[in-house]
Amino acid sequence: MTDFHTSYYKFDSPSDEDQPANEDAYLMHVPDRNKAQWHHIEDLDGFFVRVYQYHQNHGFYCIFLQQCFELVQFIFVVVFASFLFVCVDYDVLFANKVPPGFNHSITDKVTMSDAILSSQVCSMRISQHGMLMFFIVIAALFWTLRAVKVFYSFFQLLEIRHFYRIALHINDNDVDNMTWHDVQQRLMLVQEEQQMCIHKQQLTELDIYNRILRFKNYMIAMINKGLLPPKFTFPILGNVLFLTQGLKYNLELIFFWSPRAIFANSYHIRDEFKQKSRREELSQRISSDLLWLGVLNLVLSPIIFLWQILYSFLSYAEVLKREPGSFGARRWSIYARLYLRHFNELPHEFQARLNRGYKPASAYMDIFTSPMLTVFAKNVAFFVGSLLAVLLTLTVWDEDVLKVEHVLTAITLFTIVVTICKSFIPDEHAVSCPEQLMRQIIAQVHYSPDAWRGQAHTQQVRDEFAQLFQFKASYVIEELLSPIVTPFILIFWMRRRSGEIVDFFRNFTVDIAGVGDVCSFAQLDITKHGDPKWHEKKITEPSHSQQADGGKTELSLMHFAITNPKWDAPKNEDNFLTSLRAHAQKDAASLQTAQVTQNPLLASLNSLGSVDMLPSILNRPNASVLVSGYGTAEPTHGGNSLLRQQSMAQTGISASASQQRHKVAVYRGAKSSEGPVEGSNEYMVSSIYSQKDLHQQQITGEKIVRPFAYSTASEQIRDMSSIEMSLSALYMHELHHQRMNERHSRMMWETIPDDPDDEDDPAKKQHDLHSSVIRRPDFPITHQGYDATSTLTRMNIFGENFSQATDADVVVPNDTLQTENQPAPSTQPFLSSQAPTDHNRRGGLERLSSSDSDASPPQFHLIEHPEEIEETAYELRRPHDSTQDVYRPPEV
Repeated sequence: MTDFHTSYYKFDSPSDEDQPANEDAYLMHVPDRNKAQWHHIEDLDGFFVRVYQYHQNHGFYCIFLQQCFELVQFIFVVVFASFLFVCVDYDVLFANKVPPGFNHSITDKVTMSDAILSSQVCSMRISQHGMLMFFIVIAALFWTLRAVKVFYSFFQLLEIRHFYRIALHINDNDVDNMTWHDVQQRLMLVQEEQQMCIHKQQLTELDIYNRILRFKNYMIAMINKGLLPPKFTFPILGNVLFLTQGLKYNLELIFFWSPRAIFANSYHIRDEFKQKSRREELSQRISSDLLWLGVLNLVLSPIIFLWQILYSFLSYAEVLKREPGSFGARRWSIYARLYLRHFNELPHEFQARLNRGYKPASAYMDIFTSPMLTVFAKNVAFFVGSLLAVLLTLTVWDEDVLKVEHVLTAITLFTIVVTICKSFIPDEHAVSCPEQLMRQIIAQVHYSPDAWRGQAHTQQVRDEFAQLFQFKASYVIEELLSPIVTPFILIFWMRRRSGEIVDFFRNFTVDIAGVGDVCSFAQLDITKHGDPKWHEKKITEPSHSQQADGGKTELSLMHFAITNPKWDAPKNEDNFLTSLRAHAQKDAASLQTAQVTQNPLLASLNSLGSVDMLPSILNRPNASVLVSGYGTAEPTHGGNSLLRQQSMAQTGISASASQQRHKVAVYRGAKSSEGPVEGSNEYMVSSIYSQKDLHQQQITGEKIVRPFAYSTASEQIRDMSSIEMSLSALYMHELHHQRMNERHSRMMWETIPDDPDDEDDPAKKQHDLHSSVIRRPDFPITHQGYDATSTLTRMNIFGENFSQATDADVVVPNDTLQTENQPAPSTQPFLSSQAPTDHNRRGGLERLSSSDSDASPPQFHLIEHPEEIEETAYELRRPHDSTQDVYRPPEV
């Protein structure tokens, strides 16, 4: 763990003998009254959160107005629901009886007032309904608590408004014109002037992020380490993850907010949770708290369930009538909002990524349609659509048709059914490109398991991605069932994990001077929580339990460095970023010289270029390295040089015009920007530009000067941070895949030197067969061994160019995985063999000779008896058992 140092200042009162005789020597310092009021803020976490929310929610008036409307909305739901329950005569409304005093001779119409009971009757029916009175009392208590909270929040908002005006020098009209990065820089200056935190002279960007996202980082780490969410397996539904807003709120109560929570206050964990010797005691305590919280949820579940139904009905009924297909749309699940989030990523930064990834994610999920369901939907849409067409035609012909009972209801239901059926019918003009769409998704969400690569077309990957990108209807159903399911999860599932919860907070909490107790993952320390498979250079490999899964530490570090370019990263983290930029420059140089074989940068650029998000800056002539002509240098003769100068001059003109439009382009949108407006000159895109400029300068001898549009044009720069991170994420995934691929190639076969003297030694031959197979503990295992399917594009295992070999099934022995439960190596199946000839022997393996140049690729099979090695030749056949789990290594 990186050492964190801070400066403490000790102020000692001068003794009597140290006082000068001349009292005029003292200088009286009177602090600024406006500045002194923010000196030593006790709850600095809450203060920074309010400063951030004030910026993101458009200032004082918008926040307070929204809070007031939430109170009014709650009253409306409770009063309106009670009114519908006891104050409406539904017999009169449905024409089952006539209202009192109704005269058929005067009119035949029943008005709404006839179906509504009088206020006296309504009040009497409410007072006589005990259960309804109980619900109203509970709702009144809850509303009172909300009202007190809003009243207290009003004075907090006034304080934040005053802080923005006096300390940050930002008026209400300028809040939306400021990026969060600008506000954060001013916060750091205020810290130097007023010492909001007295334990540190200066606050860094990481300190501010850690305070705002202290609890969120813990939740993200729990998801990453597999502690959450609850996972179940059902016979028909398969693997199901359950994480709703209600369950998440209850867990946060146990961890952070309740009086018996793990956190004693907003910045400090209780001391007993840091002591390993008290693990069992604390585990029982957490288990008891979960039990009582589950019982409380179970008691209140009817009220919460009723509220969920009412609120969902009032929220979605109009949407369902107006756009029935909206429930067939998808949304990012609550689990995805924790799994895909970086450590130290603010909500507006994360939401921007999810918004950019929505379209490719929807297109990817639309590829997977069930043929049977499509046929069913087409026929149901035909039959129901025919009935709907007849009813609509009759209604147009004579509007009295609507007076027939349930005709309007039938039209509405038929319309909903037809719309839903159309959502299951695929577009006949759609083109299926699952791998390309998955790369577009990764460019925005930045995370995907290694097993997804090359398997985006499979149903398994689709089902796993559906857990992140679920139907809106599924989300609504989960939230409706949450009051019923959550108590049982707290009582029966979470209590069994109480010991792991205690261990998690003890093992992954560090005390940072001036910040307090934070999640250790949030420090972005690659030496403690990094994954060696994501590093080019060897690092001190942490234990597997300390590593963040999926390269989360490395990707979070890159994201934080891009959004905070002025952050002074620690030495190890800075070395990682520097090596990544150097590798990108090296790959960019190989692009310029047309050396593009297996270039991670080229693959990343191809994936990024397919995303409809690149601004015009990447389509300019001087940016061809990013979009087109990767391996082509610009011509150097006079005519083209003049054209280049003219294009740069035109670019400069457009940049000047852009500068004049700067305020208009940023207005009312800067608050959602990721990172600073001026962009960053130290990361991936700038590294590629610098390498291209250096290459052109070496060829032409001319110094390349970047136009103003590259550095400051607001309508282009506002997307540069997202492009920078998208390219970096793709590039890091490509490098990770390349390293894993090289590791797989090195470990797949080991060349054995030819030794004729050992050909007749069965023990030596058996040892060679064992040595020729790599131990890969992460391969999926079957009862016979590992099935590996790959395409040989380089020198094959026989030392010859075997480019025609495709889909060669190589069965690797089970002894590659050594665990304590495995039998001895002598009991494992082996590749059948025969003494190879000298001209085709490579590592004890033989390629069967054939006069047919188009022969099928070599394949291997296993035999169960090692003693048959000397009698059996290599046979080229596919495994007989097609039900085996097949491992397909990444493409080389």
